Amino acid sequence: MPRTPAPGQAFTRRDALRYTGLLGAAAAISSTLAACGGPASTNKTGAAADSLTAVLGYGNNQTWDPLQTASAFSMAAILHCYESLVEGDPITREPFPGLAKALPADLKSTTLRFELRDGAKWHDGAPVTADDVVFTYARALSPQENVLVHSFFSHWLNEVKKVDDRTVEFVLKFPFPYALHRIQSCKIVPKHVFEGKWADAAGGKVVGSGPYKVTEQAPLSHTGFEKFADYNGPRPAAYKKMTWKSIVDAAPRVAAVSGAAPEAVIVENIPAANAEQLRKAGRTVEFADGGNNLFLLFNTAHAPFGEKLVRQALHYAIDGKKMVEIGLKGAGTPATSFINPKLPASQPAAHDFTYDPAKAKDLLRQAGITGLKVTLSTTNTSLVADCVKVIKEGWDAIGVETTLDSQDTKALFSKLDNGNDFQVVATTNNPLQFGNDPDLLIRYYYSDKSIFTTRYARWTGADAQALLALQDKAATEQDDARRTALTKQLLDLISEQAVIYPVVFTQLGTAWDPKAITGVRAQGYPGIYLNQAKPL
Repeated sequence: MPRTPAPGQAFTRRDALRYTGLLGAAAAISSTLAACGGPASTNKTGAAADSLTAVLGYGNNQTWDPLQTASAFSMAAILHCYESLVEGDPITREPFPGLAKALPADLKSTTLRFELRDGAKWHDGAPVTADDVVFTYARALSPQENVLVHSFFSHWLNEVKKVDDRTVEFVLKFPFPYALHRIQSCKIVPKHVFEGKWADAAGGKVVGSGPYKVTEQAPLSHTGFEKFADYNGPRPAAYKKMTWKSIVDAAPRVAAVSGAAPEAVIVENIPAANAEQLRKAGRTVEFADGGNNLFLLFNTAHAPFGEKLVRQALHYAIDGKKMVEIGLKGAGTPATSFINPKLPASQPAAHDFTYDPAKAKDLLRQAGITGLKVTLSTTNTSLVADCVKVIKEGWDAIGVETTLDSQDTKALFSKLDNGNDFQVVATTNNPLQFGNDPDLLIRYYYSDKSIFTTRYARWTGADAQALLALQDKAATEQDDARRTALTKQLLDLISEQAVIYPVVFTQLGTAWDPKAITGVRAQGYPGIYLNQAKPL
């Protein structure tokens, strides 16, 4: 089992990488599920009435623990295999009952009661009980376990109690306006399967209550699913079997959905450069706006980056529109606010960082900075490599001598975890896969428990405390209009400080064969959602 930090210890990027399996291939895959060869059957014509082949652009060898994972492949699959008490539309996150029989009527109470769906069963045939829900949330709320979803709940949820075998009660610290959205991120797991055996979950064992069962795990190759006959929830399986292939390289991924008889019916992570060729081949290709962003993170303990005017200047010196055109091939949006302006949760920020080199120079003059030299540490993905060239060009143009230091993702964040000195980091992230409410999208980066704020940016002074206090005030506000106004103030303040701030938001592309499948949509976070799909 991956190491969990001791009580009070910071949750580091290294810990996150352990949880997602990025420090090594997933281990302990059940021998009854593992298979290292090809899929039992490959559907060369895409989806038949009883089967489907899909391709994801991420590895399936990272952790499958529903409370720990940030793996794009695992998280997408988990949506089909596990259930939360409250589920949500994959795009809007509009809540609907999952394992719960109904949604609570009073959302302004400090207690929320959920009765479980009648007849809900685990994939091994055992009934889903209140004990499973209490077991799951005890782990989610435990500071000792410190699972990945912990920070999504710890500031507003006190405990989850068993009322009877079919009913649980959530005890809130205060009425939380986003409770039903946040509950979607905590998948309920069977106590009798995983108590004391979380390494099994991390290694690929899947026992949920969702519409599909995992039948085969072939790391870095594919995952096999079959319809769960005893599922009685709101979105039953449309296919008897599914094969999801893991193809990380773009060219073979695009090839899988190309041609007259495509191997796959649906493929995600489609490069914008390949969209037109696929459309000419009769595929539907859609791009969705979301939370995926390239951002700058400043080391505020390294002068002069503790000065907000310097941070603002460097943002104003970047041509975001040019970055979208060159780095993203048009599939993106300049970051005029901390939350993607294409999302409903966004509001305009006080500093929109529209390209303005004259203003950038003036801000550096106000800060008393001349002859600034910057080493920009970056991750080495192709997207980042293309984008940071535009950053260097903009900074060099205002007299800031810029050196690009591209590194493997693991190597870069290992240095950050070890406390190594740095100046500025440019990399990508996507909190939207966990939820779309503004509190989550901000708290993911800015929190007293966030590795981004405290450990990496080293931003802990009075300005940081003021921002976090405003964030908590917005989270506890019950009036919608006042909460929106407080969130606007928060977005303004984040743009003023610009300690961690996006430069561009990227769109994510999905392609499918419209003659073979319906009921699918592109989404603004990695993965696919087939719980509403139907074969044609």
